[in-house]
Amino acid sequence: MTAPAGPRARYREQVREEIRAVALRQLAESGVQGIALNAIARRIGMSGPALYRYFASRDELLHHLVRSAYDDIGRAINAVPRQEDARATLLALGRAYLAWAVGEPHRYLLIQGPPAPGYASPADTVERARTAMGPFVAVFAEGKPTAQVQPVADEMRAWMRTDAAAVEWLRAHADVDPQESRAAGALAGTVLAWSQLHGTVSLEVTGQYTGMGQRASTLLDSQLRTLADAFLLP
Repeated sequence: MTAPAGPRARYREQVREEIRAVALRQLAESGVQGIALNAIARRIGMSGPALYRYFASRDELLHHLVRSAYDDIGRAINAVPRQEDARATLLALGRAYLAWAVGEPHRYLLIQGPPAPGYASPADTVERARTAMGPFVAVFAEGKPTAQVQPVADEMRAWMRTDAAAVEWLRAHADVDPQESRAAGALAGTVLAWSQLHGTVSLEVTGQYTGMGQRASTLLDSQLRTLADAFLLP
């Protein structure tokens, strides 16, 4: 069993949570460029130098917010229960992605919008992103790429031959041997699904569909159904 945290550790985490809460308000109000440590310190009644004991830099705070956003969207997607077939599961996963982004637009844009000038996300966000998309790998492992998407599958097959991380991603989320023909299709479908999701959801959360006649949910469902056809999902 893990020993309970002492008063000092609990106080430290409480202050860090206050800092995170104010930073998220800044993010919602002004975007990533609006996050300012000195303004956060004033808001919570702390001096600037004192705040640096909790987050050593603005980048460290952004790292935390980025990781947290990836983890939250990953939890939302991975919580989607298996549906009656792969097609229905794909639609449910896409809807969960859209719902999270619409509910947390500022956090979505933090991880999927334009990067802040001079800021680079931590390397471990790649693994977090792949974990979030893992359920899509499992879905597309049930299909078979048709001619129109075969070029993407061919590139995924070549990727698996040269990058062990691609094979690890596949094995972590689908019960399929990397040598099987459907292995490349599993990754190809996931990459294409992510591209569809990112495009439609980004346009929705930035208000680009305002004044148009369709709903983002209808558009996304249609795109995913087309993708399901392209991979012959059952």
